[in-house]
Amino acid sequence: MSSINISPKKGLHGTIRVPGDKSISHRIAMLGALAKGETRVEGFLMAEDCLSTLKILDSLGIRIEKTGAESLVVHGKGMDGLHEPDNCLDAGNSGTTIRLISGILAAQPFFTVLTGDASLRKRPMGRIIKPLCHMGARIWARAGDSLPPIAIKGGRLKPISYQSPHASAQVKSAILLAGLWADGRCDVKEPDLSRDHTERMLRFFGLPCRSENLTASVEGVREFSGCSYKVPGDFSAAAFFIVAALISKGSDIVIKGLGINPTRAGLLEILQRMGGRIEILDERMESGEPVADLRCISSGLRGINITGEDVPRMIDEFPVFFLAATQAEGDTLIRGAYELRVKESDRIATMAAELRNIGADVEEMEDGMLIRGGMRLKGGLCSSHGDHRVAMTMAVAGLISEEGVVVEDWECVNTSFPDFLSILQSF
Repeated sequence: MSSINISPKKGLHGTIRVPGDKSISHRIAMLGALAKGETRVEGFLMAEDCLSTLKILDSLGIRIEKTGAESLVVHGKGMDGLHEPDNCLDAGNSGTTIRLISGILAAQPFFTVLTGDASLRKRPMGRIIKPLCHMGARIWARAGDSLPPIAIKGGRLKPISYQSPHASAQVKSAILLAGLWADGRCDVKEPDLSRDHTERMLRFFGLPCRSENLTASVEGVREFSGCSYKVPGDFSAAAFFIVAALISKGSDIVIKGLGINPTRAGLLEILQRMGGRIEILDERMESGEPVADLRCISSGLRGINITGEDVPRMIDEFPVFFLAATQAEGDTLIRGAYELRVKESDRIATMAAELRNIGADVEEMEDGMLIRGGMRLKGGLCSSHGDHRVAMTMAVAGLISEEGVVVEDWECVNTSFPDFLSILQSF
């Protein structure tokens, strides 16, 4: 078990770039594998979660050539080019990998078994298994077909119109990817809008995908061609530095080339509503995704109420948002965020425990948290609970604490952001 020690520091200054978007990196590798010919990718996130996706694609017969520190070429074999692996497929800690690749495997005429680490084997999979079985796949899993490992016997799929009980980009994407093989149109309607990276990327490849209100649709296709793709900077990775700048006195930083997809960047809007001084510079489109540079300046934040409809657009940023709320004036109430209990850790329970541990005043609720703002954080010994976003949040807390913070079990950060510490220490 490794640990890191973060000392208090005020006045963050500088210009940084964060690694490529994790969600988009997974998707471009998978769609590149299904395309005919080469897909050239710049800005790919070479972190453990995305490497799990690459290893699975390799096991399915796809050659992936790394051409630089953040670039690769996916040598796609087309929609019928995957072959049966000779062993179980390991998704590691990546929920995106296991859920999205299940959608692809549901259409393959062979047998596969997907598993992952101890954390992933506790995460709910019934939410993808049910619709994929309705499409015609045969799927088995532990605990009444709800937990990994997952065994899939794929085959010919039929289109469905599915009303998802969850606003989940992973569920939606699994169905849309499977729908590429269906004879007709698949529709997925959500209760709230989740991130739309899959839909944007399908359209960028020239595939028949539509989005209207809360429904995403895709038509089955026979083949499509590879492309060149530039992955924007990961907003979830940048969130730690955005919050660090806002809550650390005298700070003024710029983050370059950041994805600001509105279905993903809900935290940006929330922090601005709280009084955060965030300037959006040089807005542009790259590979079908909105991109910009952000200038983030030390700010006096105000408490806010977060409701269920806010949750999907900032689902991965809640740990660091909780920290920001401890420094706001007044109370912050978060409700409708039960989904946080089934992430890499129970992020309501783990963040409540760790924030209390360093001096915050928080009250845990079944579907959220009450955070009393304006708290001086003493610091101390913290655990990551094996959750990369909890670990990075507590590191940021160390910057504004009185005594500094020690974060134990730091290796989990490698699943999404291996360079986090070096960037944090560059200020």
